[in-house]
Amino acid sequence: MIFVGEGALLWRAVQHTLDSGLPVDLVCGPPPAVNTTRPDVPFRAVADVNSVAAELVAASTDGVVWSLNNRMIFRAPVLSRGLRVLNVHHGPLPAYRGLPEVALVYAMLRGEREFAATLHQVDDGIDTGPILAADRFPIGPDEPFHMVLCRGLRICHRLFERCLPLVAADPAWNGEPARPGGAGPSGYFGRRELARLPDHRDHPEFSRATDLGFLADYLPELAAVLE
Repeated sequence: MIFVGEGALLWRAVQHTLDSGLPVDLVCGPPPAVNTTRPDVPFRAVADVNSVAAELVAASTDGVVWSLNNRMIFRAPVLSRGLRVLNVHHGPLPAYRGLPEVALVYAMLRGEREFAATLHQVDDGIDTGPILAADRFPIGPDEPFHMVLCRGLRICHRLFERCLPLVAADPAWNGEPARPGGAGPSGYFGRRELARLPDHRDHPEFSRATDLGFLADYLPELAAVLE
């Protein structure tokens, strides 16, 4: 298995895979990231995962690529090589596609009372591929953004742990019988919606939905827009 992404969510997944006795063929992450967590695992620093498509194919032993906390967009150089890319997305799909932290702010502004972690197969769109599994979790009416986001990351890891053995047993696993999607039509929350967040300062839930707490240093783009 190959892993693409960054941060604690990625490396916890790598560690869990190794602890499960499964192979980790390669880990790819954005520079200047370095592999300080598992020096025994092959690591490739890359700004665009599509530029190393041939390396991914050569390294892969099962044709599976996991994407966790990954902002790089997979394009044809990877998707046309026979690799199956599985992305753990922090948000219910298709209603909350895009940047998870931005989508969560808007979900809270809209009064959503639950969010989700979703596993989907990556296609040539952004968070548009077939949904394989999803785990929902509540958003408390008085909970600040940072509390909800942290809960969601834990649910993302739990979803990965739950689906890993299913994919390991069958790399072509087609998902769970019940694959709940996000309520409502497809919605995309990217940098344009990020830039528009200050327009909602008069919203009664704005302070709660943008309370980054200790996460401010980990979400610099969001923190900068909210200053």
